Amino acid sequence: MTTNTILTDAVVDALRAQTPGTRTTTHFNHAGASLPSSATLSAIHAQLEREATRGPMEAGVAASAITDDARALAATLFNAQPDEIALTGGNSQGWGAAFAALGGWKPGERMLVGRHEWGGNLAAMQFAAQRAGATIDVIPSRADGTIDTAALASMIDERVRLLALTWLPANGGLINPADAVGAIARRFDIPYFVDAAQAAGQLPIDVRAIGCDVLCAAPRKALRAPRGTGLLYVRRAFLDRLTPAYVDRYSAPLDARGEPYLRNDAGRFESAETSMALRAGLAKALSEALAIGVPAIRRRIDQMATRLRQRLAGIEAVELLDEGVERSGLVAFNLAGRDPQAVQAALAARGISIGLSGVAYTPLDMRARGLTNVARASVSYLTTDAEIARLVAAVAEIAAVA
Repeated sequence: MTTNTILTDAVVDALRAQTPGTRTTTHFNHAGASLPSSATLSAIHAQLEREATRGPMEAGVAASAITDDARALAATLFNAQPDEIALTGGNSQGWGAAFAALGGWKPGERMLVGRHEWGGNLAAMQFAAQRAGATIDVIPSRADGTIDTAALASMIDERVRLLALTWLPANGGLINPADAVGAIARRFDIPYFVDAAQAAGQLPIDVRAIGCDVLCAAPRKALRAPRGTGLLYVRRAFLDRLTPAYVDRYSAPLDARGEPYLRNDAGRFESAETSMALRAGLAKALSEALAIGVPAIRRRIDQMATRLRQRLAGIEAVELLDEGVERSGLVAFNLAGRDPQAVQAALAARGISIGLSGVAYTPLDMRARGLTNVARASVSYLTTDAEIARLVAAVAEIAAVA
């Protein structure tokens, strides 16, 4: 395939034939973790086999090119340079490491966050703010739910030391204007962190156009890579402003005098201890996404998500909870009179997987909207009309039960 791929039903059927999970489950939890391809599984298994037959350390040295490949592929995905990419163990690990590397906070310093900020990121910020006497201020949202950039600009003063945005929330299909926020960050020279956990592989990402200093991603979602992998982009010119809270012999090797020095690339956020098997799977998944082309993936996901929203809207008991104008492949809804966990369990009993999003996922937005839990049905470019029909019929059946 090439980046000009058109994801017709026939092409999707071929991709599904190379994805074992499509034969055993109806998966609508791609926002949690998607289904890996046979090739990705084979890449993982092949590295494990090399470790079993040659020895894990020896096989790791022999497969060092895997790391270079994964880093180069991620750089292509983000329009970055390979030395601006760190391979981490997950989205939160990368974001947290970069945040900690900002160093100590001072009383009165401010962190500005969007209402949809991921709960894990907020936890890190809250601990830092509580210890130092810094503050976290929430940027207002527009009527459509997206971050209000005009309000953001009016909040800027000399005390603001971080601007953090979760691009695509975990609790709904809204897409925030990451580039417009970046323009403000650059105008005022404020460090700008973007959580692209839900965006990577679903939306085209150009870190230069966004204007971010740090961007983290969870490849297990739209990119269909294995769990336990993460991508962290750090803008080259911003790197010297970050001192990792933890280093080892890889991130801070010893010089000829036995003195440690920080790597001069994003590798200062990597560890000597890593799973080469997972990196092999990551590299394969990244190559597959790039071969299809993220613009084609975006078009297909938007098409499937729009159909799902329309079909669910036809069920009287369903309340759709997505905000925004441009929307992602995550469809949030609740069923009148039904606990979302019970809906998830009832669908699971029918062989259909969906996700849930509670207050802990996006606490600021959930509380602002009076929500405690929502059902999440998230699509992939692998999703078919038949799967949508199966899910909608099951939801209607659950709604009809007294």
